[in-house]
Amino acid sequence: MFPIEEVRRQFPAMARKYNGKQAIYLDGPGGSQVAMPVIEAMVSYMSDGGANLHGEFPTSKETEQHIENARRAAADLVGAKTNEVAFGQNSTSLMFAVSRALKKTWTSGDNIVVSEIDHRSNVDSWATAADDAGVEIRFIPVDPETLTLDLSNLNRLINENTKLVSVTLASNAVGTITDIETISKRAHEVGAMLAVDAVHAVPHFRVNRDQIGADLLFCSAYKFFGPHLGIAVIKEEVFEKLSVYKLQPAPTYIPDKLETGTQNHEAIAALEAGINFIASLGMGATRRGKIESAYARMEEYENKLARKLRAALKNIPEVTLYQAPESVAKTPTIAFTINGANPVEVCSWLAENYAIFIASGDFYASTLAEKLAIKETGGWIRAGFAPYNTEEEIELVTEAIKAYIKSLKVVNK
Repeated sequence: MFPIEEVRRQFPAMARKYNGKQAIYLDGPGGSQVAMPVIEAMVSYMSDGGANLHGEFPTSKETEQHIENARRAAADLVGAKTNEVAFGQNSTSLMFAVSRALKKTWTSGDNIVVSEIDHRSNVDSWATAADDAGVEIRFIPVDPETLTLDLSNLNRLINENTKLVSVTLASNAVGTITDIETISKRAHEVGAMLAVDAVHAVPHFRVNRDQIGADLLFCSAYKFFGPHLGIAVIKEEVFEKLSVYKLQPAPTYIPDKLETGTQNHEAIAALEAGINFIASLGMGATRRGKIESAYARMEEYENKLARKLRAALKNIPEVTLYQAPESVAKTPTIAFTINGANPVEVCSWLAENYAIFIASGDFYASTLAEKLAIKETGGWIRAGFAPYNTEEEIELVTEAIKAYIKSLKVVNK
């Protein structure tokens, strides 16, 4: 049985009330709540005295040790080496930094391949670099009926001139888990590099960098109970050759050479605590083993919640769900609309009347939103589950949505 009460006790935000009601957090895909060990680690670092690097005094040496510990933890999280992990402001910033380095190796006649289902960070970071280099940009199309990527022309899209293929592991908007194995296989057949946006995946299921064949992998700690921190995991042989933009005196060795300027040391000091929190939910002889076990438990629990809400929403005639078929794996992320209702107004009403914190918009998956003609109506309403959500909350959400629809009908009479 999933230890939901024990988990909730680890999140101070669970105690919040709004308008006299217990807050219900369904905005996890935009950023999860933060576990208490993470908060404590950040406060401890700042309280004990922070410092910049390369000093011959305790606080500087402690900062360097925190960075090393964070690299080890992040490497365990995704199955990588410690020296393959670099930190930055967020995944988007890191993608732009890497793309600017890679474009130096692209020439006219080359192409890069991105997808229509992705968050635009994993499109525009590469596409703008390709445009700068005069390189063709190709898109793997999304099937608007199944909300999955159409891979029928993959061998044509990814060819001998392809230098980079970039695709999400899971859609942050509709939850579809992509067929990364097929894409990875084709990319490596032609010698292309594979960049994987795992920002929405890492909070919900086990990610093995080598198993999916990612040369570049990106995620963000604030999506999985941690601090605001971006993480780039780059294969050593790729990282060594990467000619990044940097200050002349800055390190030339990996992974430091990608980390421009002074880093967010208090966030880095708290990262290990966030990953250890995930590991604490599992069992095993090593942290990586515990992480894998924990993900199995979290995935089972979160998917149970998602199935319950999807089933409830399907039974409400005024609700339209945007999801892949049942046979397609999905994260516990549910996008929907209510007929005749503005998504912003729905989210505001749910917050004010039921203390349900849920978001609306296109969530930067703007190409997908355009293909589904959702942008002109205000986008989706998106509910995302985390391991601190409960079945009782789903019942309240269902009740609230029905109440909103009833209020809408009264107004429209």
